[in-house]
Amino acid sequence: MEKFVITGGRPLEGEVSISGAKNSVVAIIPAAILVDGQCTIENIPDISDVKILINILRDLGAEVNFEDKDTLSINSQHINSYTATYDMVKSLRASYYLMGALLGRFKKAEVSLPGGCDFGFRPIDQHIKGFEALGAKVKIDHGIVKLEAERLVGCQIYMDVVSVGATINIMLAAVRAEGLTIIENASKEPHVVDVANFLNAMGANIKGAGTDVIKIKGVSSLAGGTSHSIIPDMIEAGTFMVAAAATRGDVIIKNIIPKHIESLSAKLIEMNVEIQEGGDYVRVIGVDEIEKANIKTLPYPGFPTDLHPPTSVLLCLAKGTSTVTEGIWDSRFQYVDELKRMGAKIKVEGRVAIIEGVEKLSGAPVKATDLRAGAAMVIAGLVAEGDTEVYNINYIDRGYEDLEVKLKRLGAKIIRKE
Repeated sequence: MEKFVITGGRPLEGEVSISGAKNSVVAIIPAAILVDGQCTIENIPDISDVKILINILRDLGAEVNFEDKDTLSINSQHINSYTATYDMVKSLRASYYLMGALLGRFKKAEVSLPGGCDFGFRPIDQHIKGFEALGAKVKIDHGIVKLEAERLVGCQIYMDVVSVGATINIMLAAVRAEGLTIIENASKEPHVVDVANFLNAMGANIKGAGTDVIKIKGVSSLAGGTSHSIIPDMIEAGTFMVAAAATRGDVIIKNIIPKHIESLSAKLIEMNVEIQEGGDYVRVIGVDEIEKANIKTLPYPGFPTDLHPPTSVLLCLAKGTSTVTEGIWDSRFQYVDELKRMGAKIKVEGRVAIIEGVEKLSGAPVKATDLRAGAAMVIAGLVAEGDTEVYNINYIDRGYEDLEVKLKRLGAKIIRKE
């Protein structure tokens, strides 16, 4: 098992380039199952979730090869299985996208309930509601979701809650359904738009992605033969923005879409951090005195739940008392006990964390409790006095490409050790 060893107290300075979006690629790779032939996906991040998905597609019968470091070609023409076993999906939450993709292609799918980060109950009831509305019969048998349809027929589906996963999954199945499917109260996240753009490039007919009403006119096949480039990762960008502010550094974060992280930029400005924005970059200049703030996570374009743990570290260093209200997941505060080990003063009441600013954090052995909590522990180590050891960094590798390499280039003292 590997760990990070971080010596804190160094401001981050320089430039960092952001990789392709984890939340996009984990949906787009399964979406390639729907393509009758070859497609090319560019700007692929080098993260463990991608490696797991590649192995799953190969096990299903697809030809998957890297053309270069970040360009992947997938030929799904010879996929001959609609079953994804527990061994395939046990460590990957996004494996549920295999349900919509396999159902759309074969009118059948058998996918074990997914694994991944554990920060509360995450039902797939909205996914099932959508599949059933399209004409599929769904049953869960010994932890396996079994879907089958004689035919998939377009319909109108109203989402009871805004769900990124369900919106994308229904979209995947509906692409090959007969007639028109309308998803109302759809998720508007940038990676929903990215998946729709990928499918449209392959021959789908999807309109309205990025709004709360998405219309999908089913097609008999997706031809493929073209390429798509994954959007930049707004969560990785936000993580480096927070790290720059927390270490009182000066960092230019490149290869991003600034509009995707406007909610974070606005909060950082409120906290007295200087933000300079360009066409495809932001510059974050830290300050000596960070102001308190109140944050509530919401579906896009609200404040992202995935940036909640990293931002909480910054609030630990702010003057006064701040609050973080988690509006998406029911249990995302497992990282709080780890921050307390470093001297943070945080009290959790239900879905609200009350954070009292402290003068400093102190290095300590801590663990990543999930992917984004792991990023928070790294930021805490960067600002703490002394050495911090971060364990369970396999979580971090799920969603951040070469995190310690990028931080080293910005002047951080961080090493990966067995």
